[in-house]
Amino acid sequence: MSELSRLKGVGKARLEALQGAGIADAQALIRCLPREYVFFDEHRAFSAARVGEKALFRAKILKFSQIFARGLSIVRATLSQGEESLEAVWFNQPYIRAQLEQGAEWLFFGLLTISQGKRQLVSPARYPVSSEGVQPIYAPLKGIPSRTFGGLVQRALELAVFEETLPAELLRRYAFPAVGECYRAMHFPASRSELQGALARLAFEDLLFFQLAVLGEARAEDGAPLPVDEESLKPFLNLLGFELTRAQARVLGEILRDLGQKRPMARLVEGDVGSGKTALAFAALYGCAQCGRQGALMAPTEVLAGQHYERALEWLKPLGVEPVLLTGSLSAKEKKLARERLQSGAARVAIGTHALISEGVEYQNLALVITDEQHRFGVNQRVRLSQKGRAGEAGRSPHVLVMSATPIPRTMALALYGDLDISVLDELPPGRQRILTRLVPEGKREALYGFLQRNAEEGGQAYVICPLVEESSALDAANAVSTYERMKKALPGLKIELLHGRMSGQQKQEVLSRFAGGEVAILVSTTVVEVGVNVPNATIMVIEDAERFGLAQLHQLRGRVGRGVKQSWCFLMAEGGSTLQLLVDSGDGFEIAQKDLELRGPGEFMGQRQHGLIDRRLLALMGDGRLLERARAEAEALLMRRDEPEIRRILELARAAAGEPARN
Repeated sequence: MSELSRLKGVGKARLEALQGAGIADAQALIRCLPREYVFFDEHRAFSAARVGEKALFRAKILKFSQIFARGLSIVRATLSQGEESLEAVWFNQPYIRAQLEQGAEWLFFGLLTISQGKRQLVSPARYPVSSEGVQPIYAPLKGIPSRTFGGLVQRALELAVFEETLPAELLRRYAFPAVGECYRAMHFPASRSELQGALARLAFEDLLFFQLAVLGEARAEDGAPLPVDEESLKPFLNLLGFELTRAQARVLGEILRDLGQKRPMARLVEGDVGSGKTALAFAALYGCAQCGRQGALMAPTEVLAGQHYERALEWLKPLGVEPVLLTGSLSAKEKKLARERLQSGAARVAIGTHALISEGVEYQNLALVITDEQHRFGVNQRVRLSQKGRAGEAGRSPHVLVMSATPIPRTMALALYGDLDISVLDELPPGRQRILTRLVPEGKREALYGFLQRNAEEGGQAYVICPLVEESSALDAANAVSTYERMKKALPGLKIELLHGRMSGQQKQEVLSRFAGGEVAILVSTTVVEVGVNVPNATIMVIEDAERFGLAQLHQLRGRVGRGVKQSWCFLMAEGGSTLQLLVDSGDGFEIAQKDLELRGPGEFMGQRQHGLIDRRLLALMGDGRLLERARAEAEALLMRRDEPEIRRILELARAAAGEPARN
């Protein structure tokens, strides 16, 4: 009999729903923390809330309506706070119409967005104005409403016996609550301060365990030294056609020193868009090939992998190092040939996507692993590629180089990449012009179209980026398909094409090739062009519904232009008075990333879950850089005492947690 079956309210259907969600026992149920909380004493004025965040409002319903469009129900209500008003909208929830009453007053909790220049509350939950205390909200689980789920958790907590997971000395030093108190406060906090105390403890524990796991094991392996120096790289450096910046030369020196050591390199190279990371990656690949070993570069998308492959043909093939490309969209024959060349050692350099770590791909002597845009991958994916090297003829751990064009504040880098040394490219190549950035309200759209028309007539090209591919029942936001159709009507004389992630790899590559070749004046796309796309003739970036993106992501998108000699522009479709003004005022990616971290929390940098030990939702709620630094220091101190029984127990818990499913 399942332990969950003993909980009141768990019958056969609910047991199947819980188990289907990976919740096997009461402890797993307790670790499914609320997604968010409603603090009923913290409602706001409409004017005090910020676009892009969730907030609670006390308001009356002035009027409401319901329409059906293309089979989609849309319920709209005008909410009033005295002289201020705000529109609320519910998509595909037709039953809401019967629950609304003109003049009724409620507490509304939801996401504040902007649509067509107007602020809007999307699918808000409603609570009586008499509501008090804190309401936890859990992620949707089919068959179990959020409030029912909370009741199950409460019963599980009443029966649970907790084993303490932190050393007593750390609990005293940081005044953390015991683990049982912590989980009770996370689910049913009496106040925001109690929640923050529990949150700090769980975030610290996640970070500590992550650091213990990676610091305790990552550097204990033997690698194969690669004796590469700048003299041996001269043929490659001469072929580049440009001088390395001082920052590039410094970081290249750090990479070469690492490659020459028996301990495998484990280094993160981060730098702003255009700072020259790619040249350093290919220098390392060339040096590895010169030592008779194999190197692999893994990119998150086929578009980026394809561009790296073209660069490899340009920079490596003339020097006798012919690369191989391996992606999911290749034909069976092409994949077979690529795998054969890697297994035999005929190919010294592999460029590809996740296909590089797929089953059946074997390397003869993989000695260097490079992952580009690491925030798009999980740590485990990087490890899987490294394991391909350990399976080779030498059985040694390959050197690992991680690249990120997303500038990451140091404390966040320690959290995401605790096992890596960090190099920063803090200098751009000479001659790069600053991209001029402007906020464009909806009322200026026609003027913007005129600017795009003139730019195209002068031979220039432009990107138009949308947050969605197609119209969504859940979000009222610009989508690429509708924007593409609208722009074709508004600018009939221009060649406009569409690009998005649902297209096949071959389709995307064909569109990008036409755009790169100058055949297309305007490319309407989703964020599939966020990284790696390099078209020097593209001088304009337009981003629709810019408030829906984080500052760091907007900076990445902006970096797709400004790669040629002409002045480049970035136009953010947004109303004034927002945090987007920072992008107008600053081109410093690290400054922008720091602000994004403050506004949205570390979870935005993590993308998909980076490691089984770090709960990105906890980090997003925490955002305390000092805690990250302390967890690193405490992990290093505990590892110095690894032979003590209590510390051995903690290390075992950290290793066990590596395979633990993510908290909800």
